[in-house]
Amino acid sequence: MDLRPVTDDYIAAPQLDPGDFAALAQQGVTTVIDNRPDTEVPPSHQAAAMQAAAEAAGLTFVYNPVVHTALTEAHIEEQADAIAASDGKVVAYCASGTRSTIVWALGAAGEMDPDDIIARAKGAGYDLAHLAPELARRAAGAGEG
Repeated sequence: MDLRPVTDDYIAAPQLDPGDFAALAQQGVTTVIDNRPDTEVPPSHQAAAMQAAAEAAGLTFVYNPVVHTALTEAHIEEQADAIAASDGKVVAYCASGTRSTIVWALGAAGEMDPDDIIARAKGAGYDLAHLAPELARRAAGAGEG
């Protein structure tokens, strides 16, 4: 398992295996978010199998499949809601952890400084510098309305 902490409570990861969930629970993880569409993985790693394994380990499982070219506000909101609802650490995974980090970053933009978001992502091994303008736009919009 390649866990990459982005914050104290949010961890991005490349593809997990069904057997990883018990160890995650022992590490204080309470929620797992699957950002990988079923079309990218074999049946053994599709959402239904992963959800069954996660729930058997006592974890909350959220299926929020993201494709870079089809990332929507609904994905961002679902990710942010799942993180906010968790009473412990959250692990989100996809193929490499990049999508999971991007979705987190876009959702955090109204709550964290964009430079801090980029620095935290970089510390976890994800370069999100290209998102700086969008993070700044979202941060500025968070104070409106």
